[in-house]
Amino acid sequence: MQRLAIILLAVAVFAAVLLARLPAAWVLPALGPRLTCGSVEGTLWRGECSSARLAGVRLDQLAWQVHPGALLGGRLSAELSAQRADAHASAELSVRWHGPLHARDLHARLPLEPALMPMLPPYITGLLEANVAHLVVARDGAIEQLQGTLTVHHLVDSSGSVTPLGSYRLRFPEGPGEPLGQLRDLGGPLWLRGTLRLTAQPGYVLHARVAARAGASPSLLQGLQYLGAPDAQGQRPFALAGTY
Repeated sequence: MQRLAIILLAVAVFAAVLLARLPAAWVLPALGPRLTCGSVEGTLWRGECSSARLAGVRLDQLAWQVHPGALLGGRLSAELSAQRADAHASAELSVRWHGPLHARDLHARLPLEPALMPMLPPYITGLLEANVAHLVVARDGAIEQLQGTLTVHHLVDSSGSVTPLGSYRLRFPEGPGEPLGQLRDLGGPLWLRGTLRLTAQPGYVLHARVAARAGASPSLLQGLQYLGAPDAQGQRPFALAGTY
């Protein structure tokens, strides 16, 4: 009996050492074609993938550090970062079995392009900057909690003539209930104030008022006419709702 216990202990120690040093290059191919790497370094718990493609998006480097202690509490927790010449993103992610995804200290700076944001029309370009303290995403994709700021710089509409639209900031304060963000412009051809509520469908409801500033392009002024006549302050209300 004592001999069996020693053998089982030896096997357990060997398995623990093997798991702790398990090369990432052995594991990543099991993720399938959604992730490919030109080269892989490190272990399952801490490593990096160079010259990567993740879900069709090209990355110069993808790095991770998994926290093994979280597994004892039934959570998978890891710090992730991704970089390429014109973009970078990092966050600490954690998830429980059949639970929502939590992201903390999410920071990103990336161009608005179809490969990164396929939900956007290809003629809209700009630069997105995200600084999010806490994000909770349900299994169906609904955003249950969001505390942080999203900023779009140098938004441009190229559907007809090239029309600069300016820069905008969406701030979600901490609070209960459905996330409600405050939207405003940061200068440029449009004055804009509004709110964006993220709903449980998952969906969104946007209410805003907009007005053209002096120097707005003729194409922009023409587009605003579809919102109806302005009020005494020169502002036009508009609303959008949908699902994602």
